Formats: sequence, C-alpha cells, structure tokens
Amino acid sequence: MARIVGVRFRNVGKVYYFDPRDFEIHMNDHVIVETSRGIEYGNIVFPPREVSDDKVVFPLKEVLRVATPDDDERERTNRIHEKEAYRICKEKIIEHNLDMKLIQAEYTFDNNKVLFYFTADGRIDFRLLVKDLASIFKTRIELRQIGVRDETKILGGIGICGRPLCCHSYLTDFCPVSIKMAKTQNLSLNQSKISGVCGRLMCCLKNEEETYEELNKKLPRNGDMVTLPDGSEGVVHTVNILRQTVRVVIEKNDEKEIVEFPVEELTFQPRKKKGGKAPEQEAKKEKKEKKSQEEKGKGAKQENRSQKDQKNPKEKQGNPEKKNAQKPREEKKPEDQKSDNPGNEEKKESRRQRRRRNDREPAREKRED
Repeated sequence: MARIVGVRFRNVGKVYYFDPRDFEIHMNDHVIVETSRGIEYGNIVFPPREVSDDKVVFPLKEVLRVATPDDDERERTNRIHEKEAYRICKEKIIEHNLDMKLIQAEYTFDNNKVLFYFTADGRIDFRLLVKDLASIFKTRIELRQIGVRDETKILGGIGICGRPLCCHSYLTDFCPVSIKMAKTQNLSLNQSKISGVCGRLMCCLKNEEETYEELNKKLPRNGDMVTLPDGSEGVVHTVNILRQTVRVVIEKNDEKEIVEFPVEELTFQPRKKKGGKAPEQEAKKEKKEKKSQEEKGKGAKQENRSQKDQKNPKEKQGNPEKKNAQKPREEKKPEDQKSDNPGNEEKKESRRQRRRRNDREPAREKRED
C-alpha cells in the first residue's frame, strides 16, 4: 500500500498522485509540487489516503510544501500575466499571417516557461513566431496544437440541455463515443441533434449507454412477432424504451390497428445477449459449419492426392529405366549404322537434290518444244 494525495492543476484537469510526506493536507488546500514541466501550483482533490501499489506509478514525487500566502499571490499575478501574453501572441499571429486559432496562454508557477495552446487544420510553421515571443517574454516558449474537444474543454460553454458542458464541469478524460450509442438510445441520427458544441458526438451518450442497453433487453425489436394477452399475434411497430411500452400492429375485421401494451403483458422471444444468437440461427450456423468443414476435408484430400502425384509422377507412369531394362536390346542394322555416320547424311542430301533436278528436266524439255 502507498500513501498518496490527489492533485489537480487546472480546472477539470487530470488527477495526479504525489507523496504527501508528513504535511497536514486537507481537501481543497493548495500545494507546491515538482512536475515534468517544473514547479507547479496545484489543488488537493482528495486528502491523504492509502491505495494499492497497482494504481501508483513509482517512484512517486513528493509534495514540496503547502502553499503559503506568497504562493497564492504569485499564482494570481501569473493569471493576470497570462491575459497579457494571450493578447501579444494573438497580435503576432496576425502579423505573421498564420492560419491558427489561439486558445489559451499559460504560465508555469516559477515563470520558467510560457505555454500557448492553439488549434489549426494542419501543420503550422511557427518558428518565426516563437523567436518573436521569446524576445518579448525573455523565457522559454512552447506552442501546443490541440483538438476541438480540448478547445471546448478549456473554453467551456452551455450544452443543448441548458447545463454547463460535461467536459468543462466534471469529465477528466474523453471517452470514445460511437454512432451505435445513438442507435441504441433510439435517437435521431441527425448530426446537428447528436453533436455537441465541439462538433463531435455528445459525451453524454456514453453516460446513458449502459442504462439503455439494460432496458432494451426487456423489449422486442421493431418488426418482431409478439403474442398479445388474448392469444392473438401482432407485429411490433415501435417501442418506448423509458416507458417500457410497445406499440403493436393488429388486424381486426380485415383492418389494421396500432395498440399500445405494457411489455409485461406481451409474450415474445427475449433479446439475445451481446455476441449471442437465437437457437434457430445457431442451429443453421452449425449446419453450415459442418458442411463447410466436410467440403474443406474433401478439398484437402484431393489436394493431397494431386500433390503426391506431382511429387511422384513416376509412380503412375512407371520408371522408364525399369521398362528399358526389361526389354531386350535390339541390335543395330547396317542401315542404321550408316545413318549414324554424318557422311551418309550428306550423301542422302545429294541424292535428293539429284532427284529434284531429274524431275525438273522433263519440264524444261516440254517448254523448249
């Protein structure tokens, strides 16, 4: 077990763990700690407590001291200087004609560094801007490009619900949000209705996902067949997730009507769990898998046979050497022996030429006649 305190440096920022040492630290006290950025002024989110070693990254940095009135005054002056730094940086951005939007300027507690947060569509070459700012502030300058969600978290605002934005009020980290969450909650997929101030999907969709998933398990889907209390059947038209009611299309006297029933009065096949399937679908899937396995087995046997034939073609055709060994050797005839001699081939060619000449001579005689 490790004894730690939780410290937060900015509004709704991430909580970091530090070693409290022997200081008496209470909730909402201010402390001075050392971080990777230097000396920082932070707020105590929760007082000293013991947590398991799995939740702590060792070695833990220690709290330097509890903030004094002088430290509080220095922090207030830094906040005033940040506004002036923001104004100067914005003027320099316009001078250099850079396509970037400045969001916030931040001083470290020891004034060792000034950080400027900005947003941009692509990469920005701000080397000249950094040189100008360094010559003005006489300290280290750091420019950080952030996304639109981080921009909204810093600036804050009011959501469509009329309350302060979740990311600016209590969310420390951004959780992934997908369009599937909006479908699960039966919301309109209009982009303007399910997007927040930042233009991304609303973070509150994630907060309500588990509740809607649990309520949807008790309801049928649109288009499912359900059995009514009187024993007749109908088709689900729509469902109301929060009220747990179902509107069913039924036939009466050759006419269709839509009637609303509480879900407890209807009989239907419950929804399957995530990754599960209905028994009929599972049976069909098993049959398909068996067939595919059988076909694969047959194909594998044929491939093995063809591979064996390719590797050992002599097994089918037989070894020609053995066949030649079984047949008795034939003695060469004198004519064959003559043909083997290259001189005989020349004689044959000369004989053919003579025959051609003899054939042509009677034709010439006829022409002369």
